[in-house]
Amino acid sequence: MFKKKNRTQLSDSELVKLAKVKRADFGVLYERYFDAIFRFVFKRIGGDEASTGDLTQQTFMKAMASLEKYEDRGLPFCSWLYRIAQNEVNLFFRANKKDFTLEIEDKQVLHILDEANLGNYMTIEDQEKLVLKLNELPQENRDLIELRFFQDLSFKEIADIYTITEANAKMRIYRILEKMNTNWKENK
Repeated sequence: MFKKKNRTQLSDSELVKLAKVKRADFGVLYERYFDAIFRFVFKRIGGDEASTGDLTQQTFMKAMASLEKYEDRGLPFCSWLYRIAQNEVNLFFRANKKDFTLEIEDKQVLHILDEANLGNYMTIEDQEKLVLKLNELPQENRDLIELRFFQDLSFKEIADIYTITEANAKMRIYRILEKMNTNWKENK
């Protein structure tokens, strides 16, 4: 059935079906998503390449070991991988009793400014204050901001990671932004 297509041209769901039968076919999924999961973990743990490599590898090992439990619910396979990676990062922080900070690029700051209605022009000092405010958010809120604005995930993908509805994911993110907006205006 799938032999006519090159494995790299198959959809995620087709590859998952093949990988459930023959684990070697999981390699295509690994190749397809390794960079994205690595970047996600790398940013989350603050740029430690060695730990990022280990956590990314653990993510894929757990995914492959749990592949039989994976159910295609019409959501991207990568959402499931992000959820596993998120859990691995949380375990890492618990084991090391560490917290993380967000590293933000200028274009990401502008995107957050726009979404939180904070205005498009800010001084460098204001932008630094915004970054500090973001890093003061509770971890789950930072996670949501990270996934939406830095990993560019859709609300649907975020919802799948947190096993919530898409509307709930959107509501949570916009409540965080609304609260940031209110706090920002009060502290000006």
